[in-house]
Amino acid sequence: MSTIALTPRQPVPALIVPLVNAGQFDLRAQAAEKFDLVVFYRGLHCPICAKYLTELEALVPEFKKRGVQVVALSSDDADRAQAMADKIKASHLKIGYGLSLKSAREWGLYISASKGKTSIGIEEPALFSEPGVFIVRPDGALYYGSTQTMPFARPSFQDLLGAIDFAIAKDYPARGEYTGEV
Repeated sequence: MSTIALTPRQPVPALIVPLVNAGQFDLRAQAAEKFDLVVFYRGLHCPICAKYLTELEALVPEFKKRGVQVVALSSDDADRAQAMADKIKASHLKIGYGLSLKSAREWGLYISASKGKTSIGIEEPALFSEPGVFIVRPDGALYYGSTQTMPFARPSFQDLLGAIDFAIAKDYPARGEYTGEV
């Protein structure tokens, strides 16, 4: 089965996941003022994810100032998600867990099979999703999306802050929406 591409200016799939510190994140029921930044990460086994989420944790207050709600999530279980939250010292970042692989695929994420233990000695899950970063408007429409087949070379959160500033100031529309004949 191939990965599904989401279309800018069209609704994104539903997204409801439990959060590490109690409660749940429901994208449709808890839309942000300006945007939601949804960051899918591979899981506790990924050292690059830990570094990436540490960078995001530091910038969550900046996103919040701009009316952007931020959540990071994976298909990890509650214990592994809590371990990641502890590892990155999450105090601002909402960490979701239990993402189904079906939901991951609906979001256009690539799925990988385990290759055993990673370089940090943590076993990969049998199947897990690869990274993705999405910016969603309060009406549930996709504004920006980036998916990857590998853990490397992800979008810079600092660059995304600048892009959000520009988008808000200029009321810049989502691009990549054309789906007609070419």
